[in-house]
Amino acid sequence: MKKIQSLYLANQYDLVKSYIWEGIRKFPNNIAFKIKQKQVKKVTYEEITYQTFGKQIKEFGTGLLNLGLQGKRIAIIGKNCYEWVVAYTTILGGVGVVVPLDKGMQQIEIQSCMARSYTDAIIFEQEYLEQMKEICKQKLTKTKQFICMNEEEKNVPELKKEFQQMDAQFFTMQEIMQIGEKEIENGNKTYETIEIDPDALASIIFTSGTTSISKAVMLSNRNIASNLYALKSIEKIYDTDVNLAFLPMHHTFGSTAQLFFLSEGVMNVFCDGLRHIQSNLKEYKVSIFVCVPLLLEAMYKKIMAEVDKQGKTLLVKIMSKVTSFLRVFGIDIRRKVFKQILDGLGGNIRFVISGASAIDKKVAKGFDALGILTVQGYGLTETSPVLSAENEFCIKFGSVGVPMKNVEIAIDEPNRKGIGEIIAKGPNIMMGYYENEEATKEVMEERDGEKWFHTGDLGYLDKDGFLFITGRKKNVIVLKNGKNIYPEELESLVNNFAYVAESMVFGMPKGDDLVLSVKIVYNKEYVEEKFPQITKEELKQMIWKDIKQINHTLPNYKHIKNLILTEEPMIKTTTAKIKRFEEIQKEIAKQKGLRVSTSES
Repeated sequence: MKKIQSLYLANQYDLVKSYIWEGIRKFPNNIAFKIKQKQVKKVTYEEITYQTFGKQIKEFGTGLLNLGLQGKRIAIIGKNCYEWVVAYTTILGGVGVVVPLDKGMQQIEIQSCMARSYTDAIIFEQEYLEQMKEICKQKLTKTKQFICMNEEEKNVPELKKEFQQMDAQFFTMQEIMQIGEKEIENGNKTYETIEIDPDALASIIFTSGTTSISKAVMLSNRNIASNLYALKSIEKIYDTDVNLAFLPMHHTFGSTAQLFFLSEGVMNVFCDGLRHIQSNLKEYKVSIFVCVPLLLEAMYKKIMAEVDKQGKTLLVKIMSKVTSFLRVFGIDIRRKVFKQILDGLGGNIRFVISGASAIDKKVAKGFDALGILTVQGYGLTETSPVLSAENEFCIKFGSVGVPMKNVEIAIDEPNRKGIGEIIAKGPNIMMGYYENEEATKEVMEERDGEKWFHTGDLGYLDKDGFLFITGRKKNVIVLKNGKNIYPEELESLVNNFAYVAESMVFGMPKGDDLVLSVKIVYNKEYVEEKFPQITKEELKQMIWKDIKQINHTLPNYKHIKNLILTEEPMIKTTTAKIKRFEEIQKEIAKQKGLRVSTSES
């Protein structure tokens, strides 16, 4: 089996802490974080060096230990910010077990996850304060220490009294750092010298889904550190790079990527929100970022729509062929030729890593043609997370790369086309699901004394060892005639149309069979600009013609026979994956005439 071998020198450690401190020691004067401070009339920026970052980790860690939190479970909830990173790296670095929580969860879900993970303390953003009070008041968790990232000092005395009355303690991160600072000044080196078992539980991460079905993944320091080692061996990151921390850090892909960049001395900045990505790319001169395919595909469509608007589509196609031809002879002029387009993205973007699901092949090729290295990674929370990846010397459009150097991938029970369930083994495979032995047994299988993890994803390995994802095992649509349809295959074709923001192919129940259906969320801005006079019904008819063109290229059993059109975004996880079950149930309810709160047609 082909694997990505080491391309770059990387030290192999068993602890995440070792990678963080390697970055701090090597690049003490580099800017680790540039933080925007919005004031009434002006915007200022605070720059935090790696040296200062390291100092604050020690102070916060020493302070947490002083509160008696050694070996305890500590949750974190909030948007991507400097305080979140400090909290996460500090806890992983020797305090206890970190429990990152999805910032999009409702109070009942937060409370459930805190109770299920037996959280002793929680670190939270100020906007969650009222929810924390309510959770504390209800006494349905064992959490006794509530630590706010950014509460104003004037409110602290009153909040301390309020939480004390509920038999709990309230602190701010700044207060705990000050405690730690004094302890260190008095010679306390407990945090620095604490021994960490690399195979002990280090993190509990809840998978996407409602609290009734989400699983709590257990990861060790060795799990995460082994993935950092593999990434550092194959991807070239410079200490002059600027990373836009966009992907939610409570997700393993976001947090592991952040740890990777910190180990390499990169400057990290935070996104102001989805609508501000393009302006943030320019503002900070961003050169690298990690994202999900949905974002890249939306960015590419926007770029090409602007090219089309300027009447330069044919020119871009011709010049792409010219630059591609010259690259065969080692001449790369892509970034000069397409400078105007790249300037629209800030002018500095050189490297994009996409994960969570497969990116549209056309989009990957499109970014490559512009001179932006775009690679894919594939993995799951349970695999810490990366199983396979591409790099600049190992790319095959449409694939998700080849197995990482310390991972083995196999296809279980392949069909005649070589498609089967993707299974994997390696040091990055989780310890198991917390307090759910039955679920662990369902995905872990022992073969010849070695444990293999069943991903639930379907795919195949080609003759060169590249992995291709064909769909999710649970998403396969099985028709009455026994034919199997992978919805992702059809969605990739539908998503090629410029007016499509997102789509979902599914089987709509009809009698004892299924009708192959597609739900399309159209890009309202694009449609209004391109077809200003079109009615909803005319738009639907136009789209039907395009769907029929797709059908003509496919065997009869794959023909889409039902179209649902809407401008309302679909229900998604925080990593932009469509919650298929919820969406399908919504459409079935509508078909049965049940009342559904939606603007869809």
